[in-house]
Amino acid sequence: MAIRRAKQKQQVIEKLTSVAPPGETFIACVHCETGPSPWLNGLFDEIPFLGLIVALTRRFYFITLTNTTVVVNSANRFTNRPGDVVCSFPRNAFPVQRVKRGRVWSSMYVQLPTGGKPTRLNVNRYWRDEFDSLMTVVPAAIPAQATPAAAPQTPAV
Repeated sequence: MAIRRAKQKQQVIEKLTSVAPPGETFIACVHCETGPSPWLNGLFDEIPFLGLIVALTRRFYFITLTNTTVVVNSANRFTNRPGDVVCSFPRNAFPVQRVKRGRVWSSMYVQLPTGGKPTRLNVNRYWRDEFDSLMTVVPAAIPAQATPAAAPQTPAV
């Protein structure tokens, strides 16, 4: 079971190298999980049955940014080893709906082909540097927030 981030990234790259075209450069790799906010795990400890249900419904993924694509592959729930490729998107068409960058847990909503509505993916602070690298391809996918127009200033006489 890989615990260190470098070892997990190495395992993902080894897994994807077999299916990636020659010359593909791996830029960033982020581990994430689906489901409600991980902050709610403390509340679920009070109701063990509910906590078990939520834990079993979570899915784990690795999102890898390469020079041409963004690849999403599954991760094993217990060992964190990378699994099969779930989907792949061209780098300029990564379907992110929203991104919320938090201090400990960041989240983004990605439209995966397996679901009807966007899937919430939670990213831990441990993966912050890689998450920031991944987010370099997102601004084109997320409409810029409107900024209020500055009030016209009259010159002082």
